[in-house]
Amino acid sequence: MTAQAGDRLRARPQAEGRRAGAARSRRWPIFYGWVLVATAFVTMGIVVNARTAFSLFFPSILAEFGWTRALTAATFTTGLLASNLFTPFLGLLMDRLGPRVLFPAGLGLMSLGLVLATAAREPWHLHLTLGVLVAGASVFVSYMGHSLLLPNWFVRQRGLALGLAFSGVGVGSFLLLPWIQGLIERMGWRGACWVLAALLALVVLPLNALVPRRRPEELGLGPDGDGAVGRAPRPAAVDVVDPVWAATEWTLGRAVRTARFWWLFCGYFMGLFAWYAVQIHQTKYLLDLGFSAEFAAYALGLVGLTGIAGQIGWGHLSDRIGREWAWTASGVGFALCYLALLALPAHPTRWLVYVMVAAQGLLGYGLASVFGAIPMELFQGARYSSIFAVLNIASNLGAGTGPWVTGWIYDRAGSYAPAFWLAIACSAASVVCMWLAAPRKVRRVGGAPQ
Repeated sequence: MTAQAGDRLRARPQAEGRRAGAARSRRWPIFYGWVLVATAFVTMGIVVNARTAFSLFFPSILAEFGWTRALTAATFTTGLLASNLFTPFLGLLMDRLGPRVLFPAGLGLMSLGLVLATAAREPWHLHLTLGVLVAGASVFVSYMGHSLLLPNWFVRQRGLALGLAFSGVGVGSFLLLPWIQGLIERMGWRGACWVLAALLALVVLPLNALVPRRRPEELGLGPDGDGAVGRAPRPAAVDVVDPVWAATEWTLGRAVRTARFWWLFCGYFMGLFAWYAVQIHQTKYLLDLGFSAEFAAYALGLVGLTGIAGQIGWGHLSDRIGREWAWTASGVGFALCYLALLALPAHPTRWLVYVMVAAQGLLGYGLASVFGAIPMELFQGARYSSIFAVLNIASNLGAGTGPWVTGWIYDRAGSYAPAFWLAIACSAASVVCMWLAAPRKVRRVGGAPQ
C-alpha cells in the first residue's frame, strides 16, 4: 500500500465523522450551545433556589427546635464542606460520564434530601439531609456543574453565555421564593420540602436527562458554532498575551505550583464567603428588625431578579473590558450590600432594603458570570476540569463557612455587625486577589487593556 493510499484511508473516518456531525447540527435551527444555555437557565432557576430556600426555612426551624443560629446555619456549611470530598473528582466524572449522567444523579440526591428532611428531629438529621444531600449534591448541577460544561461551547461570547445561563437563578428567585414562603405559611417548612422535591424530580430531572452534551465536537462543531453548515468561522475575541503560559499543557500539578492558582483559590474563597453569609442570614436579619415574613421573602427574591441584569450585563461587559472588572463590580456590590445592612438598625426603612437588594443583584451577582470563564482562560486545556474542580473547593469552603461564621459571631456578640464588617473585608480582599491572578495578562478579551 502506498503512503498516499494509507493517508486516504486514515482520513476517511475523520471526514465521515465531520459529515456525521454536520448532519446532526442541521437538526437544530440555532447553535446547540444556546440550547444548553436555555437548559441551564431553567435548571439553575429551580436548583439554586431549592438550595437557597434554606434561608426561608431557617426562622421556622429556629422557632420549632430552639437551636442556636450557628448550629442551625451549619446545616448549609456541612453540606458544602461535605461536597469537597467529591469535588476534586467532579471534573473527572464530567469527562467520563457526561452531564446526562452527572446532572440527574445530583438532582436525584437533592430530591431525596428534601424528602428525608421532613422526618428531621435532631440537628444531625438536617445536616445530613438539607446539608449533605441538598446543598452538597447541588454542586453537581448548579454553578460548578455548568461552569464545567458551558465554557467548552463558547469563546467569543463566553461571559454572555454564562451570564444568561446563571440569570435563571434570578428569575427563579423572584418567582419561587415568595411562593415557597407562602407554602411555609400554609403547609409548614416540611410541606414546602415535599413540593420542592416534586419540582426537581418531575421538571428538572427529565430536562437534564435528555438534553446536555459535553462538547461541540460531538456535533461536528467548534465553539460558538464554528464549523456549522453554511457558517464560516470568525476570529476569536480572545487574544493571547502570554504565549508561553498559553502554550503550557496545564495539569493540576503544574497549576498548583503557580501563584495565579492560589490567588484564584483565595479570591474564590473570600468572594463566596461574602455571598453566602448574607444569603443565608438575610431573611432572619430582616425579621429581627421587624419586617414581615412576606417582605423578607420578597426581598430575597428581588435580589435574584435584579441579579438577572447583573449577571447578563457584567457577563456581556466582561467579554469586552475584561473579567477582573466584573469581579471588581461584584466585590463593590457585596460591600455596599453589607453597609446597607449595617445602617438598617438605625434606619429600618424599605428604601435601605432596596439599596441592599440592588447592590447584591446588579453588582454582586456579576461574580457568577465570570466564575467559570476566569480559570478557563488561565488554565485552558485537556486537564481544565480537574483544575477547576480543585479551585471549587475554595468556593465551597467560602460558601460553607460564611453562614456558620456569621451565626457563630451573632451567638457570641448578640449582633451581626462584626460579621458584616468581616464580610466587607473579604469582599475587598477577593477583588485584590483577582487582579493579582490577572487573567488579562494571559488572554485578553475584546478591547480590554492589558
